[in-house]
Amino acid sequence: MTIKATDITHKAETDPSPGKATSQLLKGKKAFISGGSRGLGKAICEVFAREGADVAFNYHSSDEGAADTLQRIEAQGRKGLKYKVSVTNRDGIRDMAKDVVEQFGGVDILVNNAALNRGNSFATMSESSWLDVIDVNVNGLFYITKPFFKQMMRQRSGNILNISSIAAVRAVPTSVHYSTGKAAAIGFTKCLSREAAPFGITVNCIASGILDTDLGNELPDQFLDIYQSWCSKGRLGTPQEMAEFAVFLVSERNTYMTGEVIVIDGGTVI
Repeated sequence: MTIKATDITHKAETDPSPGKATSQLLKGKKAFISGGSRGLGKAICEVFAREGADVAFNYHSSDEGAADTLQRIEAQGRKGLKYKVSVTNRDGIRDMAKDVVEQFGGVDILVNNAALNRGNSFATMSESSWLDVIDVNVNGLFYITKPFFKQMMRQRSGNILNISSIAAVRAVPTSVHYSTGKAAAIGFTKCLSREAAPFGITVNCIASGILDTDLGNELPDQFLDIYQSWCSKGRLGTPQEMAEFAVFLVSERNTYMTGEVIVIDGGTVI
């Protein structure tokens, strides 16, 4: 199976996002973001491009959302690649990663962002629901990371950022399969960081609070209301806020942190 980028385009330099100064933290870097057609993934793609990176991303189903993300990357004067392939498609992901490396000449940054959640209680959760969520949130993490990690080992440099959740570290009333998958991302981060360090690769993790995204807003209204009352900021976070911190974590200004999990949740007290 061969996966090819559906859009590979160079655009002229343009101004950065309105109201946002650019420090070019990622100038000359090549990044791959999983789940880039909506929400946090879309914001990370745009901010990374604003900061000077060429950006590739995959997506599952939303052609319209992916086209919008690609346009946002190109609007920053950067090269963008988009691939319609699920993180659970092992062969497709392997072919995609090969194509990204060929097109970019290597990848410096990997962000594991793609995720799936379903509003199931454990008592009524079906086996198929469990397997679907674990397949995306755990197996997808393996399928995406493995080929890019091996390429980073060969170039002896790289930066991996995994997106987890406060559901992995606190007893919040969300789905057990989602919490389990996000807890796996934390263990994955900590152990991989030890193996990666001799090759000049850093691996860190953000445990995100609930964001104002499609995924976050799929949660029951009652839970969202309770969450905002727990949160010192009194609101959901925004994808832009998370992306602005992510760009620092994967930049060359962050040189001594690896194997860490940073909670960004607006000061949630539970």
